[in-house]
Amino acid sequence: MITVLVAGFTGAMGQKAVAMITADPDLELVGVYNPHVTSLQPRDYGLAESVGVYNAFAQITTAADIWLDFSVPTGVYANAKFAIERGMRPVIGTSGLPEDQQVALQAAANARHLGGVIAANFGVTAVLMMKFAREAAAYLDDAEIIEYHHEDKLDAPSGTALNTAKLIYQQQGHDEPRNPQEKDPLGARGGDYHGIKIHAVRLPGFIADEEVIFGGAGETLTIKQSTTDRASFMKGVRLGIDAAMRRQDLVIGLENIL
Repeated sequence: MITVLVAGFTGAMGQKAVAMITADPDLELVGVYNPHVTSLQPRDYGLAESVGVYNAFAQITTAADIWLDFSVPTGVYANAKFAIERGMRPVIGTSGLPEDQQVALQAAANARHLGGVIAANFGVTAVLMMKFAREAAAYLDDAEIIEYHHEDKLDAPSGTALNTAKLIYQQQGHDEPRNPQEKDPLGARGGDYHGIKIHAVRLPGFIADEEVIFGGAGETLTIKQSTTDRASFMKGVRLGIDAAMRRQDLVIGLENIL
């Protein structure tokens, strides 16, 4: 039995994670954490009486194998650092974690021989899209990324879009060329990661979509992924939990365990 504590349990992804853990006979939900909740009674959240509810680190006495984090960008680093210091294996789905903080958490987990996963996206199709984009980048020099998310998403670009750009850049080994004559007073050309343009859309009706468009002489290639239900992320979350339990190091990117 793998014991799990969920941070950010009241959010949309946190609720899906709680439901997945509760339904899985090989997982046990032992605790939940959110610094903004006022009630610490599990019944107020439809949880079993055995589940600890916490709104401060000092209250957390429950031992857990996995710290599953779907909190917010401003809190995820402190959360994961706390988990690692107490021997819990971090599986992090919260986006917006800066690269230097990811590296610091990786070093801290590795020093304790703790497995873990930091995933820009737990959607299997999204991870496959990133892998395919990396392969295409070896043959096509120019790419742009468009990501579409719900209006409540706080960070932009999304972790998935930024990770996709990183994979393309790593594959190509150089910045994509820029047009020095370009004029864009409104910023309509989007963000820029080593010459790779990233466009972030925030609108009701979307959950999480992304497309990568490659352009070559006389041809284009579009790789597109769509998410219509957050439940689809739970397959990747389960894979992340299993990977964290069998490894002794923290992996950045779900694509590196598929």
